[in-house]
Amino acid sequence: MRDSPVGLSNINAREIQCVQKDSGSFWARLLHYSLAHKRGDFRHVGMKEHEVRDRAFAMPLTQPAYPRGPYRFVDREYFIITYRTDPEKLRALVPAPLEIEAPLVKYEFIRMPDSTGFGDYTESGQVIPVSFAGRSGNYTLCMFLNDHPPIAAGRELWGFPKKLGSPTLRAETDTLIGTLDYGPVRVATGTMGYKHHAMDIARAKGALSAPNFLLKIIPHVDGSPRICELVEYYMEDIQVKGAWTGPAALSLTPHALAPVAELPVLEVVAATHSVADLTLGLGKVVHDYLR
Repeated sequence: MRDSPVGLSNINAREIQCVQKDSGSFWARLLHYSLAHKRGDFRHVGMKEHEVRDRAFAMPLTQPAYPRGPYRFVDREYFIITYRTDPEKLRALVPAPLEIEAPLVKYEFIRMPDSTGFGDYTESGQVIPVSFAGRSGNYTLCMFLNDHPPIAAGRELWGFPKKLGSPTLRAETDTLIGTLDYGPVRVATGTMGYKHHAMDIARAKGALSAPNFLLKIIPHVDGSPRICELVEYYMEDIQVKGAWTGPAALSLTPHALAPVAELPVLEVVAATHSVADLTLGLGKVVHDYLR
């Protein structure tokens, strides 16, 4: 260990002057703490308020649960089953000012083997085709995944309705299989013929380029809503590597805490399987429910 430039046992005016002139250096900070120790005064030794503001991004302050973006995904794999459901039940779950275009739901299984800051994980949930201010897009109703950083970032940054679950997506012989377990209970199973028909790449990219909407809710410390906003975001820098369609089936099982079956499957309309590289763009507030 290097010798200190000054003796800490005999701190004098010269050392104090050093602290004042170079408060950011290691030795200056050490001298600062030593001075406080000699005085028996630690009231002003901690992190300053402006340092808290400058560093504030996510919790914990000194070791956030996730890094700053951009959030790039490589070989992100989608298995999406679009199905017709009960229109009355659908209307009860979509918040105004979003409008439902048709009684359709997209059930998604998404495999993310390489994502910046989030790692390797899988996600599953329901997305509803909607429109807002004349623009057609998608409203995310619920998502379940098996990795804490994207759960924390998704809820805190964008307002994704993410919860912990155990989804999978894999090819098994000639079948693409997606599953979702909540605890020990299987609540969703999707199957599709593996790469039966090639899909137009431009069409697949267009689907990924559509606007997406989220209902972001952050409570105040007293439990009242502090943030209640409709957020819009986009996928960016999209490179579709392959896309396919094929026959598909979807089974949903009732569960009190993972209620995907509340939107029953009346008819499977379409199914797609695609792989893409893309960046998850940050969002913007398009409606504030508290104003």
